[in-house]
Amino acid sequence: MAAVSDPVGLGAPWGPARPEPPPTRFHPVHGANIRVDLSGTRATRVESFAHGVCFSREPLAPGQVFLVEIEEKELGWCGHLRLGLTALDPASLAAVPEFSLPDLVSLGHTWVFAITRHHNRVPREGRPEAEALAPSRPPALLVEPYLCIEQFRIPRDRLVGRSRPGLYSHLLDQLYELNVLPPTARRSRLGVLFCPRLDGTADMHIVINGEDMGPSARGLPAAQPLYAVVDVFASTKSVRLIQLEYGCKNTGVGCHAFLQGILLTQGWNLQLLQFLCWQVDSLPLNRLGIHTSEFTFYGFSRREPSLCQCRRCRPCAAW
Repeated sequence: MAAVSDPVGLGAPWGPARPEPPPTRFHPVHGANIRVDLSGTRATRVESFAHGVCFSREPLAPGQVFLVEIEEKELGWCGHLRLGLTALDPASLAAVPEFSLPDLVSLGHTWVFAITRHHNRVPREGRPEAEALAPSRPPALLVEPYLCIEQFRIPRDRLVGRSRPGLYSHLLDQLYELNVLPPTARRSRLGVLFCPRLDGTADMHIVINGEDMGPSARGLPAAQPLYAVVDVFASTKSVRLIQLEYGCKNTGVGCHAFLQGILLTQGWNLQLLQFLCWQVDSLPLNRLGIHTSEFTFYGFSRREPSLCQCRRCRPCAAW
């Protein structure tokens, strides 16, 4: 939900909120085969497999995640989405290159990472490459409410793609519990950000479904404006932007993560659901965002009343 940091952050959950960056939008300058909707949040490649390069409308702030979700796929092409950063002002380009790799990169001051179905992790300094290829263990990843990348802490909630829609339907979703939604699959969420270093440079990080893939590039000019690059390439046909809220306004994020952690570690059963419903009803969690007009904390919406049988909590009784 928010990217926060102490030294150069965009706010902290325990401190005063700082001004939020503007909502992310796609730049009006883009590849010839790209169509951006009126809101500026969805980019679709309408033909071929190339000329799909897009940019962020504004330069990113340190620690700000430019996050996209894969909305549509197109069969018959080899290759997937590409993400990165550029110090080039898109408005200054005489023509948008056909490909981000290698065309845009060859112009200089551009760093692009090709997303693959497997092995997107970058080995860290002093660690063997085999460690980067080893899959991470999901339970701790899912229970921890924040993703920590250098000096930034980013709540995981909106970073993670779900294999079916619904605010918290992943609690019933085996794919989410095992964290095996492929990076290139429909509804996967991928983001790019940069983290400044003390020497005046910055590291570029790619985030895939709530996991940091490590520093994909080093030595970026942190003092220069850095725009996000999204290449809607080959089998990726359409992406949409996911907005993050910077500056945690209440403790609802922590409560959500705590309750999710209980369900993921203790298993799912009706008795546990009823117990948690009673607990939520007896605590003032509704003021913290656990109960909303449409969703309860465990993610059942009013459009899916048959999924809940407890009839004991206030939201269930209202159905």
